[in-house]
Amino acid sequence: MKSRCHLANTKRIPIGILCLLFIINALSANEIDQNDASSKQGLVAAYDFTSNSGNLVMDRSGAKPLVNLLINEPRNVLRANGSIKFIKGTTARSMTPPSKIINALKGSNTISAEVWFKPSNLKQDGPARLITISGGTSDRNFTIGQEGRSLQARVRTTSTSKNGLPALESNALLTTKVTHAVYSFNRGRAKLYINGRLVKEQKISGTFDNWDKNFKISIGNEVSNNRPWLGTIYYAAIYNRELNPNEITARYEAGKDKRGVPVIDKVAENSKLFERSIAPILANHCLECHDAANAKGDLDLSRKITAFADEGIIASGHSSKSLLWESVSKNEMPKKRPPLTDKEKKSLKDWLDGGANWTLKTIDPAVYVHEEKTQKHWIRRLTVEEYISTVNATMGVDISKEALEILPADLRADGFSNTAYNLNVDLEHVLAYSQLASKIITKIDIKKFAQRFSNNQSFTDKNMAQFLEKLGLWVLRGPLEKKEIVIYRGITTTAVASGANYQEAIALVLEAMLQSPRFIYRIEDNNSGEIVSDTELAVRLSYFIWGSSPDKALYDATLKGNFSDPETIRSHVDRMLGDPRAIDQSIRFLRQWLNLDSLANLRPDKKHFPEWEPQLAEDMDSETVAFFKEVIWEKKLPMSQLLNAQFTYLTPKLAKHYGIREKDSNELARYDLSEVSSRGGLLTQGSTLTIGGDEASMVTRGLFVLHDLLRGVVKDPPPCVDTTPVPIKPGLSQRLIAEKRISNKNCGGCHSRFEPLAFGLERFDGLGTYMKNDSLGNLLREDGKILIPGEATPLSYESSAKLMDLLSQSDRVSHSLTWKITQFAMGRPLGAKDVSKVDKIHQRAKNNGSTYPSIIHAIATSDLIHSKEIQENK
Repeated sequence: MKSRCHLANTKRIPIGILCLLFIINALSANEIDQNDASSKQGLVAAYDFTSNSGNLVMDRSGAKPLVNLLINEPRNVLRANGSIKFIKGTTARSMTPPSKIINALKGSNTISAEVWFKPSNLKQDGPARLITISGGTSDRNFTIGQEGRSLQARVRTTSTSKNGLPALESNALLTTKVTHAVYSFNRGRAKLYINGRLVKEQKISGTFDNWDKNFKISIGNEVSNNRPWLGTIYYAAIYNRELNPNEITARYEAGKDKRGVPVIDKVAENSKLFERSIAPILANHCLECHDAANAKGDLDLSRKITAFADEGIIASGHSSKSLLWESVSKNEMPKKRPPLTDKEKKSLKDWLDGGANWTLKTIDPAVYVHEEKTQKHWIRRLTVEEYISTVNATMGVDISKEALEILPADLRADGFSNTAYNLNVDLEHVLAYSQLASKIITKIDIKKFAQRFSNNQSFTDKNMAQFLEKLGLWVLRGPLEKKEIVIYRGITTTAVASGANYQEAIALVLEAMLQSPRFIYRIEDNNSGEIVSDTELAVRLSYFIWGSSPDKALYDATLKGNFSDPETIRSHVDRMLGDPRAIDQSIRFLRQWLNLDSLANLRPDKKHFPEWEPQLAEDMDSETVAFFKEVIWEKKLPMSQLLNAQFTYLTPKLAKHYGIREKDSNELARYDLSEVSSRGGLLTQGSTLTIGGDEASMVTRGLFVLHDLLRGVVKDPPPCVDTTPVPIKPGLSQRLIAEKRISNKNCGGCHSRFEPLAFGLERFDGLGTYMKNDSLGNLLREDGKILIPGEATPLSYESSAKLMDLLSQSDRVSHSLTWKITQFAMGRPLGAKDVSKVDKIHQRAKNNGSTYPSIIHAIATSDLIHSKEIQENK
């Protein structure tokens, strides 16, 4: 990058702030048309959603008394400065009848209602209420709502029905983009405008004399809460006069920029562009050289405060004046790496020209490692372990032996074997599920199992439908759709027609359900909004905490209608954590995180390790599991103390291998390590030390610490680099080899980030034995420095014990452990869209001791576990 230009020390208002001020001014009707002094004339209610928190929506009209609205279920909305997004059915409604509004409208027999909105989908109907003054689904004064791709308005007069019929409805004009709509009624004429254009007009006679004074005003739903609308509302206003066409056009034009894109979304879209595109570009192409630790050219692009320190680097609103754009567009940066793609360059230019809104305090490269995968929505297949547990919990059958023999093993991806995008189903799976379904049925007492759902063995449509509804909810983990009931009813009908009895017919239904995608996968309703239903939440919690399907207590709780209440969730999570299945699930997390199953494949060179025997690998596995269980479950210590707790569990063989005096017991026993300075914590156990291979590679060990404890990132070496391990020799230890790589200008930039993390482990050989000299007599050290990702200054340590303490005390390590557990819970890599949510989980867990149960509780009540990805129009 060229040297920075030092501009005059003048304060400039960022264009993003100017846009926001413009929006607030324009949409609050203060200066829609500077030539029209009557722009606020007749305004009786106005909601601009400028507050981004709390459960109140303030009336900004200035017409007293103000009619503020109360959000019924705040969890079901997302509030930003200038918008409210309804992600699950709820309503923002007045606490009392809005007499001011009703009286004003009755007095003039005229209404104009204006709404800026963006639908989440084009399937909503009812109509789904945008704004209404009503008493229920069939009793209203006035309503504007969405009916599929059309906009519909109803008004009650002395000549219409009490439901406001006949309605005025547009053609199929709606899209999922920001839309401006105005409905007006005056002198027997109703008019509907969309994006400044009159689209529908209708004659409606009568007056408002029959308006009900007891009705309430509501936004986003019917007052009775049963006509929900999903999407974002930016502004809503009601007038007791008719807005004329010129005013409506002016108001629409004032809310969009010169390209026809609504200004309402401009700041938000630029911020979204930064989080979804620009931050990944900077993380993947720039921070290798320009972060807090390196800051080449005295430029740190990882932090907002340093990135904007010189206005010449990033000129908000002007790519042509930004040195960042100049160097990228000319392919001068990044150096010695491929240039940005045309698509990436376009995103960068659009972001700079659009105001360069920087919404993150810092850019963490680890967030963007899997960004491409996090942008996709993956349906989760049950892992082999989950399948076995689900069959056991649902059907009361132990199918583990058969399943482990028949089903293909799940492969590890991004650190876990439950990663959704890697859980494919091929022909081998299909055949296996078919075989297993048949085997499961033979192990069930069909009569006894069926009686759990009904004692009536009638084949009548009504009785069988009721039975199938209850059976399907239990076996398929959610309510059946009508078409599914018809399908399963068809199986029983066909079976009976072929001479089958009741039990044989039910057996066929169960066999079909066990092969259904709804049993094999965890499928959620894509048309129910962005918040999971209570049943879906119960399923998420049970697989997260138990690795299995919900029990009866969870299903019963979902029927009460308040399952998503935080106190209800906390109560059930406490109950679930007391179940042995919660311990089993935590061990699955441990095994996958540390890849403990790889110990079974450990085959050290007999020439270098003649005393090795496979039983030691099993003992190392047992050591780590027993150690984890005591730290997490028995003592309930903070998760970070897994790094430095001063005890472990050893067999006599493993104790001897470690050079620790054996106990008399021939079994796995607890050892106090307070007097053993070289040991203490996961990184000093054989299960993790063997990651470095026979040569105790500092590269492999350092990368493990960087990736799995510190969530740091380094790029893969260029293809031309020789990565063959360099063997030790007299006078050349592993550390000296590493220090040579670090001092090499072509290698040091990356290797300095991770190899020093393993310096404190140099005295442990490839199988975890502690020694002060290697096999060739080279002196081994255990001092060094550790650089926490995101920090500029490394921390020194003089021993492996001190290194363990630094790691245990690091908030980065604690946060990384929370991140890992959250990733395991969600079954997918986490990315930019998850950062703020994981941060909240971490802080909540930290406030409660950062223990495993506290992290589980924080995830269970988080937005991540309650929200879902919606694939629009796919």
